[in-house]
Amino acid sequence: MYALQMQTACQGEGDGELGPCDPLQSMQQPEQQQQPITQDCSSFDIVRATQFGALDRVKELVEAGADVNKPDSETVTLLHWAAINNRKEIVKYLIAKGAVVDAIGGDLRSTPLHWAARQGHLPTVVILMKAGANPTLRDCEGSTCIHLAAQFGRTPIIAYLVAKGINPNTPDRSAMTPLMWSAYNIKSVAYFHSLDPTRLLLVLGASHSLTDNIYGNTALHWAIIAKNNSAIKTLVHYGASLDIPNFKNETPMLLLGPHIGAAWLGHKFSHEIKQKQGRTKLWFRDKRIRWYCMVSTPFVLFYAIGMIFQSGLDYLLKLFAFVALYIVIHTANNHVYDDRLSYVLPMSIYLATKMWIYVTWLFWLGIHAAWYLWLLLVSGSVPLWFCFLKSWRGDPGVIKVSQEEKLNSLIELAENGGFGPQLFCHTCLVRKPIRSKHCSVCDVCVARYDHHCPWVNNCIGARNHKYFLGFLASLYGLCFVILTASIQYWQFECWTDLTNTHTADNYLIAAATCDAWIMWVTANTALHLFWVGTLLACQCYQIVVLGMTTNERINAGRYKHFSNGNPFHRGALQNIADFCDCSLCGLQAKPSTDWLHSYDLKQSVEKLPLLPEKDNYQLPLSATRT
Repeated sequence: MYALQMQTACQGEGDGELGPCDPLQSMQQPEQQQQPITQDCSSFDIVRATQFGALDRVKELVEAGADVNKPDSETVTLLHWAAINNRKEIVKYLIAKGAVVDAIGGDLRSTPLHWAARQGHLPTVVILMKAGANPTLRDCEGSTCIHLAAQFGRTPIIAYLVAKGINPNTPDRSAMTPLMWSAYNIKSVAYFHSLDPTRLLLVLGASHSLTDNIYGNTALHWAIIAKNNSAIKTLVHYGASLDIPNFKNETPMLLLGPHIGAAWLGHKFSHEIKQKQGRTKLWFRDKRIRWYCMVSTPFVLFYAIGMIFQSGLDYLLKLFAFVALYIVIHTANNHVYDDRLSYVLPMSIYLATKMWIYVTWLFWLGIHAAWYLWLLLVSGSVPLWFCFLKSWRGDPGVIKVSQEEKLNSLIELAENGGFGPQLFCHTCLVRKPIRSKHCSVCDVCVARYDHHCPWVNNCIGARNHKYFLGFLASLYGLCFVILTASIQYWQFECWTDLTNTHTADNYLIAAATCDAWIMWVTANTALHLFWVGTLLACQCYQIVVLGMTTNERINAGRYKHFSNGNPFHRGALQNIADFCDCSLCGLQAKPSTDWLHSYDLKQSVEKLPLLPEKDNYQLPLSATRT
């Protein structure tokens, strides 16, 4: 085992980034630094001064003739102690004084780079690598630095090493790859609060089909053995086979069998495994057939409900009809539908509603509708469907970079402050422009991210936000046209029933009794009018008054650049010009495409004309709540 001796620095003599004095606390939060404790370091020998981060004392002893490469009684050099305690300035000083960067020491015959990688000290790893440290050297257990980083969940260090040219499939002595170690050991060190490196390794090209030499296990075998739920789902998502046998002829599917339904595995994933095992019987094995069944269901269901209302059946028989319809849908959900395709339902519901509204217009409402309503419907449908298609199929502003650019970004960020969540996406491995965000549904980073809309099955971002707003405005107008036409229809077809009513409630009952299908369509249209109007009002308020996106308004407290107000608000007219990407009243817009390449907040804001002093905008308290 490695000898751990993490101490606090003397006041005024530390590196500026000091490790906590409690070893357990240091293991739990390796990158968090605490204030030094006042302590007299003048009596320290050079080993203790290095451990405590007493840079001035180290310099004093070295200038007095101390050998920077002399190992202590445990065969550990000063550079080892500086590396394990993340004493960056001492590491730099010792290297400048001739310290051997690849010195071997300790029980495991490790280098300082091994020690720094194991503890997760990215700044020290960067310094050692720049000084020529060899990351391919193995300790006495056959592990290189990337294996140690994978064992202890040091995701940033894994990213940096791979970006510097280390093969992510490098085997250790028993042919265990970093992916196998991350899948097996990450659960045992969950207290590190680090990001799971399994996804990172897969994105960087790690193979999930390799096996070790002792047990013949793949990474998925090891993840199941460790009950690493996150790694299991990630590996399966990236195509890891459930049917590769190990030396005991055990496949991952066989190992998962006893755990199906367990809480740690998750209900949804257990159901997916049951489907793969054939334990959940699906009448239609073809995924395309299941997809078409799910897409078509809202179209059929909308019509069926309307016809039940429209029928002349007794109320009790209608109730039985609804119960029977529910049983059919429930049965289909268990034997036909696929939970993995549930993302298609919201947009399918929207399309089904609009289709039946148009059908109702052609065969019912349009017969008695005034000419101007026909004109409004036709002229409003063109921008409606154009903006819908742009919102649905258009590029929202996905951040796209090559593999080489990803690796270069990894190196640049590692050597200039690390991988902060606001600077770097650990899923896409891309440097994040300001105002961008990773969408967990689409699994991409989107520039000037607003939100993911299930009704258009796409993200709303820099390149399709204005089309989404046009879609909402057009849909809102269409709903008004349909409601107006419905009233005209009732006046023509149900005049006798309606004239005998004296209250709004009786009016609605009379209208429903006259034609239940029209009432069913009208009720859906009214519901659309409410939620579309609410969403449109919120969007306009955020764009014009706040100059923010939905994501920024909800999560403003998570972004440092909102701590002193909103740097993106430039007044109502300028906000509109920026959003529409056009000139307005002499105001020049900032092109929306800039948000795909704007990484520096200060430079981006400096390019924008400043608001007058009296118009400086402060965020409302509600916008800063996380």
